[in-house]
Amino acid sequence: MIETRRISLVYQRIGELLAVAAARFRWKVLPALEVGFDLTGRAAGQMQARNGQVRLRFNVVPMRQDFDRFLKEVVGHEVAHAVVFWQYGSRVKPHGPEWRAVMALFGLEPRRCHDYAVEPARRLKRYRYRCACREHELTAIRHHRVQRGEREYRCRHCGRKLIRVTDDS
Repeated sequence: MIETRRISLVYQRIGELLAVAAARFRWKVLPALEVGFDLTGRAAGQMQARNGQVRLRFNVVPMRQDFDRFLKEVVGHEVAHAVVFWQYGSRVKPHGPEWRAVMALFGLEPRRCHDYAVEPARRLKRYRYRCACREHELTAIRHHRVQRGEREYRCRHCGRKLIRVTDDS
């Protein structure tokens, strides 16, 4: 379990960054958001926006590795995503010019990826598919969508439908 002092510092940092954004964008009221420390896998943080609600999720593994850097960079990165969502909506690129501008406003380098040592939450099985020009690997999730008839995938190069390669073929 992560200590309550660190959690309170994360909330404090979020509040400070939101105050900076509110002053810049002239918000009269700070938007509400949820915060969770339940993220697993390779991501250090994540911003989810559904039905106007914003939730920031953080991975405690990198948080424990280097808390000061995590507090500055990862929390800032995810709050910047939330600010962009509130200010510009969901039709902007995740790490586009709007996000980079908010990162600059926060005094942070607009880096997309972290370099914490984290393990993937799970490893998905892969299935071989083929088009007219090459072979592809689809994750189990995509493979099952094809099997259920929910989705059809096409090659980005030749535009042909991907067909499953079986050991018999």
